[in-house]
Amino acid sequence: MKNIVDETCKVLGNGGTILYPTDTIWGLGCDACNENAIARIYNIKHRDKGKSMLILVDSMEMMRKYTHSIPEIAEELIEAADRPLTIIYPKAKNLPKNLVAEDGSIGIRIVNDEFCREVIGVFGKPIVSTSANLSGCNPPLGFCDIADEIKSAVDYVVPLRQDELSKNRNSDIIKVDESGNIQVIR
Repeated sequence: MKNIVDETCKVLGNGGTILYPTDTIWGLGCDACNENAIARIYNIKHRDKGKSMLILVDSMEMMRKYTHSIPEIAEELIEAADRPLTIIYPKAKNLPKNLVAEDGSIGIRIVNDEFCREVIGVFGKPIVSTSANLSGCNPPLGFCDIADEIKSAVDYVVPLRQDELSKNRNSDIIKVDESGNIQVIR
């Protein structure tokens, strides 16, 4: 797996896009700090640029670099979660404007998937994660469900778990405000 992690990080570092397995479903990703790479993801998906995307981090420490505050309830929710959990935080920082929602918020998930954690740890920055489907189409249950248009548009297709179906559909999504109030999105 080390060679695959190294190649993935090389592509990310060069501003490339990846198609990769996550702890939920197959995702499209790139360096979450690279505005041009993020724009490419929007183009590949034919996604409305007004719809933000989430980022994957490998730890609370990394998450703190990309949001101004983490309400205590968010940490409790992360620890208690028994499935992948994305939390939308109110004030993003250190991220390009084309990744952040119009209200300044950002969705962040501390990823549990071994491959993703390794990539993020080696790369040293968060990566974008959005479902590997064209906008308006169903998210893929497995690699075989991903449109050829997407597979051919990315710079690197991670050669792992391509014969597996996802055990999880999407992550749960919760939005927290600065006071710790919670809104369940999905």
